[in-house]
Amino acid sequence: MITQLASQFDALHAARARSTLPARLYERAMGDDYPEEIAAAGSCDWPLLELMATRLRMHPGQLLVDAGCGTGGIGLWLARAFAARLTGLDISPVAIEQATIRRAHFGVRAVFRVAELENTGLPDGGAHGAVCVDALSFATDRGNALRELARILSPGARLVVTRAARHGAEPLWEQQARDAQLVVEHVDERPAEPAMWTRLYQLWIDHADDLKRELGADQAANMLHEARTRLPALPDRRAFLLTLRRP
Repeated sequence: MITQLASQFDALHAARARSTLPARLYERAMGDDYPEEIAAAGSCDWPLLELMATRLRMHPGQLLVDAGCGTGGIGLWLARAFAARLTGLDISPVAIEQATIRRAHFGVRAVFRVAELENTGLPDGGAHGAVCVDALSFATDRGNALRELARILSPGARLVVTRAARHGAEPLWEQQARDAQLVVEHVDERPAEPAMWTRLYQLWIDHADDLKRELGADQAANMLHEARTRLPALPDRRAFLLTLRRP
């Protein structure tokens, strides 16, 4: 399962590295909130970056872990903002290679390595902060992933993680946080996030031929399947940033 998922992300990152079209469509969907330097491949916009910086409360020289880092933009931006050190983890070797190349642009002390959310390989209590943006849903077991991320946090350190829930549904994250011995410190709703995905998915559909030409038939088909499958559910979606603290 993990090997198959890693291969899928390898192909995705390799294809997107060959074309500027996905980034241009993200920019159109996000408008002024698009953080060009990050090279977004998910829901991270300027308001989310600023909120994560506020919630993490880190200091120069401390260690930030970006779990599910993709090509590294989010962790590198935050580490530079805090003058912190960075360790980025992702299941995709292609993403890790691209993230490693990007270190020079940000001027950050950073190490990127292939690892799963449920098995980071990092020591107990070494991280002074951690982020997990749009990645927890890909974990084989989200509860185990949260427990692993809690394990690597130093006492008092915070994990910020994006989550989503349906309107009227009882979220599972409160119990998952307790099981991981984490305290839910803040729950910040992101009301603009579902509308951003709606705009982006519609742009993917509208530019189907361009995506096929620039990314290849397989990657375009995957993106279009995602767009058409998820679009109908977006009106019922609520998006959040959770701040979880290790006591």
